[in-house]
Amino acid sequence: MNGRIAALLRDLAAVQKSKQSMWGYKRAARSVLALEEPIESLLQPDGTLRKIPNVGPASSRVILEVLQTGTSPTVERAIAESGQATDVERRRDLRGHFLSRAQVVAALRNPKLAGPRLDDYKGDLQMHSTWSDGSQTLDEIVAAGIERGYSFCAVTDHSYGLPIAGGVSMAKLFEQHRAIDRLNKKFKGAFRLIKGIEANIRADGSVDMTPSELAELELVVAAPHSSLRVATDQTARMIAAVETPGVHIIGHPRGRMYGSRPGVTADWDRVFAAATRENVAVEIDGDPARQDVDYDLAKRAVAAGCLFALDSDAHSTGELSYVETAIAHARLAGVPTDRVVNCWPTERLLDWLRSRAARATTSAR
Repeated sequence: MNGRIAALLRDLAAVQKSKQSMWGYKRAARSVLALEEPIESLLQPDGTLRKIPNVGPASSRVILEVLQTGTSPTVERAIAESGQATDVERRRDLRGHFLSRAQVVAALRNPKLAGPRLDDYKGDLQMHSTWSDGSQTLDEIVAAGIERGYSFCAVTDHSYGLPIAGGVSMAKLFEQHRAIDRLNKKFKGAFRLIKGIEANIRADGSVDMTPSELAELELVVAAPHSSLRVATDQTARMIAAVETPGVHIIGHPRGRMYGSRPGVTADWDRVFAAATRENVAVEIDGDPARQDVDYDLAKRAVAAGCLFALDSDAHSTGELSYVETAIAHARLAGVPTDRVVNCWPTERLLDWLRSRAARATTSAR
């Protein structure tokens, strides 16, 4: 219900002529999606709603309509009068298999679900720092990781091939590695910061770094950032990325975004078979706007025998909790805990990283 109401508020936002109204409904939608409890529990005996942050009278009216009737005449009337029904319908099709925060909490607490639990999770393998487009420093990442009880984290700033996201030059990357070495020396035995990168998957499936550059990294997340709105089959592109020596994880494989783009179209069963063959992990990205891959697609990756990486894609320490969304999808998909690389002891994880990195070193020669 939280997800349904948030989606209707987003529909209403899309047809507003006033930017102020548009942002107001979007804020209300975000607040409803972020609720940790079913919105029905906020209904008071007098038929009104308990106060929800950023939800004003107009949004409350829509919420009450849906709770009482299952739909909102206010939203449907606004859409019909806007002349934008086709675009609204298109956006509705791009909201499938996204979890609200209340659904995430329920999945984490449900004892009937198998798969990884929060207590099994030992470290986050995709996050961004101030070296690219993040707001968290390396020191803050280490401190936050230790506070969350992690044994390790990976810094995966964007590669230089994605300048729009502040991609890191190789010179800057080597400087970052020296800073990571200092931190690992300081916290030796307590916490391990892993030298990573989020490399960009080009249209032909190659990544935007050379084999010798990839060999300098401990962890490579390869992710698509282009051709995410086209219906063209991109199976070959994704398989080529999986087969690239030195790549460890295929990050947010589709590149979808809630209500705005569908992401990569591919024969995912073939992609997952290639990932299993290459011992490359498939990521479940927990960013609430991404949730990629989702629980339904993850079930097919489980059947294919894939490894998984469950990551926050955090750009600030406050976003580290996004990993809970990834874990919820993994539990709904029945991902075996032993196949989640984030749940491995540090040395087992590092052994796997070295085995994949060795291929990049060989390829660079």
